[in-house]
Amino acid sequence: MPADPSRLLEQLMQIARTSALEEMASGFAHELNQPIGAIATFAQAAERMLSRPEPMTGAALDVLRHISNEALNAGQGIRRIRKLFNDTAVDRSICAMSEVLAELMPVLELLAGRAGVRLEVAVADGLPSVAVDRLRIQHVLYTLVQNSLEVRRPDQRPARVRIEVTGDRYAVTTAVIDNGAGLTTEARAQLFRPFFTTKDQGTGLGLASSRAIVEAHEGAIGCDDVDGGGAKFWFRVPAAIA
Repeated sequence: MPADPSRLLEQLMQIARTSALEEMASGFAHELNQPIGAIATFAQAAERMLSRPEPMTGAALDVLRHISNEALNAGQGIRRIRKLFNDTAVDRSICAMSEVLAELMPVLELLAGRAGVRLEVAVADGLPSVAVDRLRIQHVLYTLVQNSLEVRRPDQRPARVRIEVTGDRYAVTTAVIDNGAGLTTEARAQLFRPFFTTKDQGTGLGLASSRAIVEAHEGAIGCDDVDGGGAKFWFRVPAAIA
């Protein structure tokens, strides 16, 4: 029986929220660990200098020790938070990528219809099965298609997004190709970083969380330019071991 689009969309949004929290924790840890480490280093250095033959008062030393200890404790707290949110365990099942896509298609067609974009699909024959967490991989595909539907198009060309599923006996690659304005060099360098976005509104966590999901599946994700304009986002997951 085909999946209920509204139910599937609700599940995907839940995955999106969870993934966003995971990457938010990762982003905070990345941004804060370095300065907190510097605070600890400088505080310890100041403590050593104040311990020389001409020290300042004992009270000042106590304060500096307190700063050092608190900075180290904060770093440990951030690591605990990151571990809490970065649970990359996935509930995998062996299936065909075409099945994963087919379940999601009612949702994608709904989004494309609202955006006034023609959605095309091409799935190669004879592809191997994959071992994936279906909902998480659907979240990745949902994110890539949603982004492609929203790209700027520099002229009056008909808006089009194409999904291609290809592969070989080792892996299956799913690509989302748009005919928009393409990406700048600056944007390309930062695409998968937490909190980076080219949109006026948004958290910039979609591609970062997608990368985390794909890498949890021992896969890879990337972006290429398209001849004639546009971008091709793709992710590849290994074939299931027979």
